[in-house]
Amino acid sequence: MSTVKYLSRKAASEYLLVTWGLRRSVGYLAKLAVTGGGPAFRKANRDPLYTTEDLDDWASDMIGPRIRSTSDLPQSAA
Repeated sequence: MSTVKYLSRKAASEYLLVTWGLRRSVGYLAKLAVTGGGPAFRKANRDPLYTTEDLDDWASDMIGPRIRSTSDLPQSAA
């Protein structure tokens, strides 16, 4: 049986920066926990806890496809 390691919100913020290069502050992750759109988390009493798997899933969804020019970006409907 493998043990899942849970990260505090501060550790999750550091993990996203070191692993993915995504600078997401503790406050921003807290805001996303209220408004939605952030990584999945669990609660232990008042403490939000994140797994690296959930953070990796969220981060990979945030990063767009590889492009060579901004002209390769899809045009938004105006």
